[in-house]
Amino acid sequence: MWNKILLVVIISVAVIAVLVGAFFVANRPQLLAITAPLPVDFPPGGFSHTSFEALLKRYVDASGEVDYERWHDTEADSRQLDSYLAAVSQFSPDATPERFKKQSDALAYWLYSYNAYVIKSILLHWPLKSVTDVKAPIEARTGLGFFYQQRFLFGGTAYSLYAVENDKIRATFNDPRIHFVLNCASASCPVLRPELPVGDELEQLLQDSTTDFVSDPGNVRVDHEHKKVVVSTIFKWFRNDFINDLRRRAIPAENGVLDYIAGVAPEPLKADLKAAAGYEIEYADYDWTINSQD
Repeated sequence: MWNKILLVVIISVAVIAVLVGAFFVANRPQLLAITAPLPVDFPPGGFSHTSFEALLKRYVDASGEVDYERWHDTEADSRQLDSYLAAVSQFSPDATPERFKKQSDALAYWLYSYNAYVIKSILLHWPLKSVTDVKAPIEARTGLGFFYQQRFLFGGTAYSLYAVENDKIRATFNDPRIHFVLNCASASCPVLRPELPVGDELEQLLQDSTTDFVSDPGNVRVDHEHKKVVVSTIFKWFRNDFINDLRRRAIPAENGVLDYIAGVAPEPLKADLKAAAGYEIEYADYDWTINSQD
């Protein structure tokens, strides 16, 4: 009897090992290498985002939606994006720290290069209706193919978009406002902004992006009739980032993420949130529809 049980256990372990191995083989990382020259007049020191900024101003409208169709069909501008990403691939705060003398310059690099690679991936797979359409061979979770399997070069090192967001940005800078600048090419993401400030000017972008995000009723809405506050799922996914930020600044967090939102919200939303003390928090469904101009 015990021999049979042992045999069943051995076979079960072997089957699990085979399945796990098959999963990782099928979903092995896919590197997207950029083969393009650096942008014209790329500086010998520092890091210029000018060429990418020019593209954003050309293809992003006032609502933050992107004309992927036209961008995809315009070969010269596709090459211009590749040239910018060639610089991203070659330089980074880790590989060439002398180019990023301020922490704000390093943060700007990671934020803007993340957004640029998201756009590159969209153009590469165009047309598509959602980033979730870019699937891994075995799609064990939503976004596995887009955010985890794809690898991109940053200063000579390959990272997934997930790793850049979590290991290079969140873990390094401890600023929850980054969640309102990173854009995942989806309807529920923060809007893509065409201005790419660096240095001390980055602070204003972080402030404006945060205020604009919470001011959108699609992201924060007080429902007095049903005594609830409906907020973006971003506040659920990254709750600890927002709460820890309050604690670092010695601000009470008795109402959880609502205290963070109230701290960055403009009037009259701030007053509305104060009147909603004790309300239930409801997280809105995340819309992964592509942020494309129709």
